[in-house]
Amino acid sequence: MTTIVAVRHGETAWNREQRAQGWAPAPLTDRGREQADRLGATLAERYDIDRVLSSDLSRTEETVAILRDHLDAPVTFDSAWRERDVGVHQGVSVEELSERFPEYDLLKSGPEAAHRRPESGESLVDVRERVIERWAATVAECESRETVLIVTHGGPVRLLLGHLKDLDIVETIADQSQGNCSINEFEVDHGTGAVRIVRENDTGHC
Repeated sequence: MTTIVAVRHGETAWNREQRAQGWAPAPLTDRGREQADRLGATLAERYDIDRVLSSDLSRTEETVAILRDHLDAPVTFDSAWRERDVGVHQGVSVEELSERFPEYDLLKSGPEAAHRRPESGESLVDVRERVIERWAATVAECESRETVLIVTHGGPVRLLLGHLKDLDIVETIADQSQGNCSINEFEVDHGTGAVRIVRENDTGHC
């Protein structure tokens, strides 16, 4: 049995202001750094992490640096775990996005919105494909009894959970949430290929 733990990065100012971050180099807030420190202590207490995979965006890199105060494991940064690239909409508030560009809003435009790409950005389907592809490769690479930590973003974690729970794209985004520094735990049975969701959006340590 392999354990994979996926966590979201600590809070940024744009999280607090509810702005679309995409690939922006948004630093953690003081609260975000505190969250990451508490997350690191919790991970060290619960798990024996063998290695860390992380998005290479600055907010995840900063989170990893704090986690490593508690964890002694090699880190690999991988762009496949990045948040969605929102292109020209980067920095726009979520409320304004919904009002000005309803064609990208799943609740207003339905599943078709998941296929639409903002200028110089990605669609939700694009992100889901790269995340699920990297998840499958990670599972295939894992050794039995290994524990792997993935440090990523809210979007990729929700897309992964939606895939594992067989949710449609609207349910995946609209009906799931991920707090900053949330913990999601998965058990992978290499004999059957089955994945069990053990823990989801756990923010009790924050």
